[in-house]
Amino acid sequence: MPRAVAINVGANTNAPGVRGPIYPDGRFEFVPIPEEAPTGESVPTYADLSLDTDLPAASADAPVHLDPEFAEYPECERYTYGDPHGVKARPLLDLREGDYALFYATLTARGDPEREWISPDWGAYLVGQFRLARDPVPGDAYADLPRDERETFRNNAHVKREEFDAAVLLAGDDRESGLYETAVPLSSAEQGSEANRVVTDLSSDSGKGPWWRRPMKFDADATAELLELVENGFE
Repeated sequence: MPRAVAINVGANTNAPGVRGPIYPDGRFEFVPIPEEAPTGESVPTYADLSLDTDLPAASADAPVHLDPEFAEYPECERYTYGDPHGVKARPLLDLREGDYALFYATLTARGDPEREWISPDWGAYLVGQFRLARDPVPGDAYADLPRDERETFRNNAHVKREEFDAAVLLAGDDRESGLYETAVPLSSAEQGSEANRVVTDLSSDSGKGPWWRRPMKFDADATAELLELVENGFE
């Protein structure tokens, strides 16, 4: 049975200065972080993404770090993810083909919520997933991959950097990967910084401290229950 790891991604109040929105019906807009490293080839800007989110005025022409890459998202081709930080890379490298990488983001509530589970002001929400199409690739093994296997990652943000820096690369299966239409809450309905049962009961995390910044592991049983919430909705 598959296992899962959930990691924090996307815009926040530090970069680019705002979070993506979650709308009253539970839909959301995923906003990537800015690209802060030199790139070896052209990358999209926020203006290229035609976002609904109100970004800081100076951000329109800023290059974006499109990672994770969701095939259905503007300027993306496949389902890939790379990360240079050991705190995220280590649990991801423990996954295997058929396991899940889950992505969560902090989002700001827009309008009056129609869903009871939407946190006031801001909260953490699952926004997408990869069903891994292959075992994770350690960063130091990427250069030795056959050319056709490296091609999978050609549009990944870390591959486009002047200096490749990913400690792990993931590739998602086209049929079971993607952004969700409706977010799945990790925060309580009362407060964004308070974890709900997905975190405290299903994941490896205690839900104490800044849990919304940490990777979370889900064993096989917890993963099955979590995927049911994704499929049927959190109510």
